[in-house]
Amino acid sequence: MEILKVQALRGPNIWSVQRKKLIQMRLDLQEMEQFPTNLIDGFRERIEQMFPSMIEHRCSEGVPGGFFSRIERGTWMGHVIEHIALEIQTLAGMETGFGRTRETKTPGIYNVVFSYTEENVGMFAATSAVSIAEALIANKPYDLDADIQKMREIRERVRLGPSTGSIVEEAVARDIPWIRLGTNSLVQLGYGVNQMRFQATITCKTSSIAVDIACNKEQTKRMLDLASIPVASGGICVNNDDLDTVIAKIGYPIVIKPLDGNHGKGASINVKNIEDARAGLLYAKTYSHRVIVEKFITGYDFRVLIIDNKLVAAAKREPAHVVGDGKNTIQELIEITNQDPKRGYGHENVLTQIDVDRDTTDLLEKLNYTLTTVPKAGETVYLKSTANLSTGGTSVDVTDMMHPENIFLCERISRVIGLDICGVDIMAENLTQPLKENGGCILEVNAAPGFRMHLAPSEGLPRNVAAPVIDMLYPPGKPSRIPIIAVTGTNGKTTTTRLLAHIVKNNGFKVGFTTSDGIYVQNHMMEKGDTTGPVSAEYILKDPTVEFAVLETARGGILRSGLGFSRCDIGIITNIQEDHLGLNDIHSLEDLARVKSTVVKSIKKDGWAILNAEDENCLKIANDLSCNIAYFSLDENNPIVQKFAKEGKIVAVYENGFITIKKGEWKIRVERATHVPLTLGGKARFMIANVLAATLASYLWGFKTEDISLSLQTFIPSVAQTPGRMNIFEFKKFKVLIDFAHNPSGYRGVEEYLQSVDASKKIGIIAGVGDRRDEDIKECAKIAGRMFDHIIIRQEKYLRGRTEDEIINLILEGIAESGRNVTHEIISKEVEAIKHAINNAQEGTFITALSDVVTNAINIVQEYLDKENESIVA
Repeated sequence: MEILKVQALRGPNIWSVQRKKLIQMRLDLQEMEQFPTNLIDGFRERIEQMFPSMIEHRCSEGVPGGFFSRIERGTWMGHVIEHIALEIQTLAGMETGFGRTRETKTPGIYNVVFSYTEENVGMFAATSAVSIAEALIANKPYDLDADIQKMREIRERVRLGPSTGSIVEEAVARDIPWIRLGTNSLVQLGYGVNQMRFQATITCKTSSIAVDIACNKEQTKRMLDLASIPVASGGICVNNDDLDTVIAKIGYPIVIKPLDGNHGKGASINVKNIEDARAGLLYAKTYSHRVIVEKFITGYDFRVLIIDNKLVAAAKREPAHVVGDGKNTIQELIEITNQDPKRGYGHENVLTQIDVDRDTTDLLEKLNYTLTTVPKAGETVYLKSTANLSTGGTSVDVTDMMHPENIFLCERISRVIGLDICGVDIMAENLTQPLKENGGCILEVNAAPGFRMHLAPSEGLPRNVAAPVIDMLYPPGKPSRIPIIAVTGTNGKTTTTRLLAHIVKNNGFKVGFTTSDGIYVQNHMMEKGDTTGPVSAEYILKDPTVEFAVLETARGGILRSGLGFSRCDIGIITNIQEDHLGLNDIHSLEDLARVKSTVVKSIKKDGWAILNAEDENCLKIANDLSCNIAYFSLDENNPIVQKFAKEGKIVAVYENGFITIKKGEWKIRVERATHVPLTLGGKARFMIANVLAATLASYLWGFKTEDISLSLQTFIPSVAQTPGRMNIFEFKKFKVLIDFAHNPSGYRGVEEYLQSVDASKKIGIIAGVGDRRDEDIKECAKIAGRMFDHIIIRQEKYLRGRTEDEIINLILEGIAESGRNVTHEIISKEVEAIKHAINNAQEGTFITALSDVVTNAINIVQEYLDKENESIVA
């Protein structure tokens, strides 16, 4: 078997709009296409032996063991690999269960689709599943444990930490969208102008000065002391002389830790002699030049979490330890402790496995112990000097046991330091008494405190400490999303998107939009190129200035990665016509419709799908939608439009020369088409269709008809507003039209417009695209033969696997099929073809350049026009 391609889908996609995180693997079964599982001796027994837990895979049977039954009866290897990929992720601690396997139009080649929780793990699972299947087929041994451990390691390397993850999960539960910014824990909640950012537990509301104070233990201690808050006595050391001075002042036992440290790194606890003190100083200085030395306070280690100046949780922490049984060595006790199902690799479980490191050996040395020592029964042997969960420590929730005075004290500390999310470390016998009574004190105040000990304590009540973070970032009434209108279809997407953006901007919004020629914010081009995929959509949604997004959404991006947004308010399908067929398993208009429908299936329930009533594939899509539906049509008498209008539903139609909104028997005539420059005096009917779609979307969003009308009148088709979309250049004796038409439907739109153009001669400059079907190349040429008197064929680009002669011959066949006596010539380079047409243009000639690189064509024509204007002025 051969993996042809593996890709990650990250948003609503053709397989599912709900399950956004999917791996899609294109797999060639090769000779295994001839061997379903029932023809492979012993396959059922081997896979069941390797994966006994697959008994839970119900498959299409709907009962436990259903998948094994399918194997027994015979199923193809793509289906088996789908189930293996899901199972190995689950065994690695990432439970997931959605899958689909479908054969493509090419026999033996399948799309194997399955869900993932971590993208990198999912990609690994795809290749691993194929290797496992091959080993099972060949009856060869396979180290499954190694793959599962590898997936765990990948997950720990790329996953969000438990604190960050908990905030994201709470946001998702509240329907707040999120975007991971890079590969670390920096996360954006919300879209556009309504976004909030956080990293770990530092938020965009966290004071930078407060973080600096918290990270400077000396400054923190001084501020707390001045605020009459109990702290441990001590001082700052950089050398042995300083150390001696501080010890002389406070005496033993002491704690030594880096001034700028965190998570207990570099700390030495309960130091009782000068030798250990100096060793501890050297150890701490590996993390920080300046070291803090404090009196060691006996008692228990408590962490109190304050969010938005309110106490939300408190936990008693205990360092990693083992309890002797009088039989086993310390090493054996560690191994027994790590077998606890609550412990896992990294952050996968409530507790982390205990590892032996320098801190462990130092602590054992102080007891004159080694890893081979057998502790007495009931003896507690501490293996870490700090109580961090990440090093194997445990926590007990004590939130409800805190004395009101201690609550007041901790909430006051958060204000003294100025942190919105604050972790206060306390050493005391308990928190049920005021600290001033039991002699407890504040050890540290932490910016970016970990949430894990509160989310999943080893004992006591779990606390949803992420909830108050979201409450702080998004108090009641504050929106997290911005309006999104997504535009898809075969033709007219870019023009409709630009017109909508113009309407939105004129209504006072700061609009960001994506098109096939670039990303724009408030009409400023941010990035140039075809930007109609999910990355470009995300670009707009990440921009903190954008209040409203209008996103052109093309087929390619949907197939490649899914949508770049979780849902939209309004989705538009302009039309579904022959284009890009035969590519990426899209062989028919039905296939193409399935791709385009992803956009309208992602509309929120009270949003609107705006569909072309004259397009049969749009009508079929409507049957599968759960949102509101509105239609537009160039024909007021279209049966669907009439049916909807009678039912009191809203439609947009072109009637008696007007762009009209219709509901029931009443009409709102928004504007006369001849007053809308985009329609070229009402002659470009396909442009009228684009105007109808944009007008209907604007009206349904809630814009006033008079504001829509004004925007329609002020949107001028030009190189600046609509590059490559019916751009007309008027020379003194002839005219040049540049348009992006590149498929039969686009050509027919230009043909319809040219029928209204009075010209002595119509010249067309055309080309074919190599990866289109033969019939599509010929059909475009046939239409060209009908609308032009003379054709210049140029073919320097987009051969895509064909020869230039092959494409030109198809074009010539198409021209011949037009039935007209059309002259032609071949000039390979587009630049030379346009120059030739202009240089030889006679009075009254109308030149049409159907260009796939509109910028080049526009620049050439503009250069000629500028020269003509300069000569007239001279």
